[in-house]
Amino acid sequence: MIQVYLNLGSNIDREAMLRAGLAELRERFGELAFSSVYQSAAVGFEGDFFWNLGVGLQTELTLPELATQLRELEYAHGRPMDATRFSSRTLDIDILTYAETVGEFDGVVVPRPELTENAHVLAPMAELAPASKHPLLGISYGELWAGYDKISQPLERVELDLS
Repeated sequence: MIQVYLNLGSNIDREAMLRAGLAELRERFGELAFSSVYQSAAVGFEGDFFWNLGVGLQTELTLPELATQLRELEYAHGRPMDATRFSSRTLDIDILTYAETVGEFDGVVVPRPELTENAHVLAPMAELAPASKHPLLGISYGELWAGYDKISQPLERVELDLS
């Protein structure tokens, strides 16, 4: 089984979409680990605040197979097929890491560059897997988060029970 970390986000009907996304992931992959939910401003465009969380799961799917299934899940929950990168989302699911794999595979880059660039991605990952190391940097996610400029992209924890 391959350890995978994802980031789920939504800024449209946030609670319902995150719950639906997690329910679908549980149905497809079984037991999940997940972080707290964090609220942050939209990055790269003007829009409503996003709610994001990190999710850990294990799979036997190849990276392209996993990416296809996750994209289908997004479409099933209202993501337009022609959605632009910086736009509002009902459900956004990004593959952050796929074991220790590094590179681009059928358009999927792992580790995802936003993992070290955006607070709403790094904070949940640091909560989920603080001792795990970034496959390129060799630094733990806990250490990366400790050194992150938290003032540049403020986060607020959202009290939401998703179990």
